[in-house]
Amino acid sequence: MKLEHVILIFFIALIVGFFNNAHALEKDYVSKHCNGQIEFVLPDRTRIDCLTDSHAIEYDFGRNFYQAVGQSLHYAMFTGKRAGIVLIINDSELRFYNRAKALINHYGLPIDLWVIPK
Repeated sequence: MKLEHVILIFFIALIVGFFNNAHALEKDYVSKHCNGQIEFVLPDRTRIDCLTDSHAIEYDFGRNFYQAVGQSLHYAMFTGKRAGIVLIINDSELRFYNRAKALINHYGLPIDLWVIPK
């Protein structure tokens, strides 16, 4: 096989791989759905994904709901607003919403939980 063919195949594979992995990032969902201030910086230099008049909201993908619980409570503590979590999931990831909801309910956590589709 000629070197030119190898290089051509490499670039085709690279381009195909790029487009197959072109999933939206968390910040894309925040930009599209946040009805407040995006990336609000707290005195401890942490950043709230979306700060509204009533909520300090953490956006995250379903598998990261554990971290989202702690982050949202931290943001609420600093702001005096209600904690909120927006989980970004598809239909096959509904289990993450169910787990988060069960955790919030079991401990009576002051967190509102919403879902947006991937």
